[in-house]
Amino acid sequence: MKLYENQTLKIYNSLSGEKEVFKPIHEGNVGMYVCGPTVYSNVHLGNVRTFMSFDVIFRYFLHLGYKVRYVRNITDAGHLENDAEEGEDRIAKKARIEQLEPMEIVQRYTVDFHTILHKLNFLPPSIEPTATGHIIEQQEIIKKIIDNGFAYESNGSVYFDVVKFNETNHYGKLSGRNIEDMIANTRDLDGVSDKKNPQDFALWKKAEPQHIMRWPSPWGIGFPGWHLECTAMSTKYLGETFDIHGGGMDLKFPHHECEIAQNEACTGHSPVNFWMHANMLILNGKKMAKSTGNYILPNEIFSGENEILSKAFSPNVTRFFMLQAHYRSVLDFSNDAIVGSEKGFNRLMEGMELLDKLKTGSSSTLDILAWKKSCYEAMNDDFNTPILIAQLFEGIRFVNLINDGKETINENDLNELKATLKGFIFDVLGITNEQNANDNSGKLDGVVNLMIQMRNEARANKDFALSDQIRDQLLSVGIQLKDGKDGTSFSVN
Repeated sequence: MKLYENQTLKIYNSLSGEKEVFKPIHEGNVGMYVCGPTVYSNVHLGNVRTFMSFDVIFRYFLHLGYKVRYVRNITDAGHLENDAEEGEDRIAKKARIEQLEPMEIVQRYTVDFHTILHKLNFLPPSIEPTATGHIIEQQEIIKKIIDNGFAYESNGSVYFDVVKFNETNHYGKLSGRNIEDMIANTRDLDGVSDKKNPQDFALWKKAEPQHIMRWPSPWGIGFPGWHLECTAMSTKYLGETFDIHGGGMDLKFPHHECEIAQNEACTGHSPVNFWMHANMLILNGKKMAKSTGNYILPNEIFSGENEILSKAFSPNVTRFFMLQAHYRSVLDFSNDAIVGSEKGFNRLMEGMELLDKLKTGSSSTLDILAWKKSCYEAMNDDFNTPILIAQLFEGIRFVNLINDGKETINENDLNELKATLKGFIFDVLGITNEQNANDNSGKLDGVVNLMIQMRNEARANKDFALSDQIRDQLLSVGIQLKDGKDGTSFSVN
């Protein structure tokens, strides 16, 4: 028997605005598509948070015994600056600035993306298609939409006719927007482009002479529209109708709204049963933005090389911090918040270290099955990781009580306690086992702090040669010292 047969999972559906009982289209199988990164820069923390939310969702489906096809794409063409209809391709612009081929940019930042996600213990998706690898599929969809009367060619480009589509369908149903209001707000833009209406969006764009990334098509040399790429890749691997489509809240409009319209115009029916959106991550109460300097990259958290945090934090602690907020809630990243998470994480790991040392008695004084049920109830309520984590701490409290001799547990209940804690912490939340790492980490801290003390004494005695030697030799084995106003800290690279 699969676990999912005894669980009632409810998911918040952005399309209905309600939590709905999840029933997959094909029993025992889940098809999930998540919009991946546009690979023109280092993956930022907000993106990581979105992908982590869906990593946990993927893990929980697997934990329940579902067979999951998880598709997460790489956007390597067609995504213009500011998510706009006109302007320069983000990747092509970065290639021009750095005097590289666009595919060199794609390769560099795809590798960075994978490296960061690997450090954070993400499971790889089942399929990771690229937009440039599906140009033919996109052109075939455009042909069908034109044949169905919902798109038109104009000066070498092809646009989706939003007004025509809205006569028989509802454009705006995901984001709650009204086409009449959109038209009223954009009347002043009429006549400035090849589009019939300002709301129309590109399915295929004519490539200007300076546009590097270009492909032949029935409508001329050009490149695909950003929204079309995800429609082609999701339906190719998951079918015309699939279970879940996810992404960040910022993609709800226009990206996901346009995906729905394209699918309905092509096939005559809606593509997805459950739309899921992860909320944003902010830094010190403000939106993250490179332009204001209010941002931090994942590697800067791991190394401690930043002006925002008091020290380095491991990928495990970073992951644990993010999962302490529900995926639909805004998450505020700050030094105090992640310091608090590290303390909680260490408490969790200390409890897990005790778990395998517990002794059993003839009977149990704790209701382990009721506690286990509460763990599943948390995840079954729209993947509520903060409530799950609270229940896991309750499980660790049981461990400490048993270890202190204040409660007893029989062998069956102890096995249930172990399996549940390990299953949710390691398999579902994706935390890696740091028991041994923590032991070694404590010893390493002691040795390095002793070396820092010796270096401080050398500096006080003006023995700068010895001071530099200590710093350089530590660096040669991957330990970097960082002098600050509060003393010297270190990070392990």
